[in-house]
Amino acid sequence: MNYHQYFPVDVINGPGTRATLFVSGCEHQCRGCYNQSTWNPQHGHRFDLQMQQRVINDLQDSRIKRRGLSLSGGDPLYPENLSEILALVKRVKNECPGKDIWLWTGYKLAELSAEQKRVLDYVDVLVDGKFEQENADVSLVFHGSSNQVIHNLAEKR
Repeated sequence: MNYHQYFPVDVINGPGTRATLFVSGCEHQCRGCYNQSTWNPQHGHRFDLQMQQRVINDLQDSRIKRRGLSLSGGDPLYPENLSEILALVKRVKNECPGKDIWLWTGYKLAELSAEQKRVLDYVDVLVDGKFEQENADVSLVFHGSSNQVIHNLAEKR
């Protein structure tokens, strides 16, 4: 898996101060997407064990308290990203107690494969659905178009 960008301190992509990883790879290619440079899974930087450890270290850093991790892209649930995203979310839940995980995907919850759903076992909040330019609404919080749904998965457990 490649990633396009990593923000160790972010206050835009989810509630509170967070670490945010934008992965590469997206098959949805939504018209009006603000992050088209993330579509190609070969673009960006290799997400290796050193980078995975950096995310964990940042979440554990007591000097800058972070509420959790945000995963966006591209699409974290893009099939080629699943094994590395699953490994990351497992580590976050095991090694960073109390941190939440938010994940944005163009896939709809009801359409996810069994492999994609395994990732959701570790995700607290899922924002699903493709960005639809005709339904774009700048007043929405944490999603860009009115068709997208915010699912609080932690409440359902």
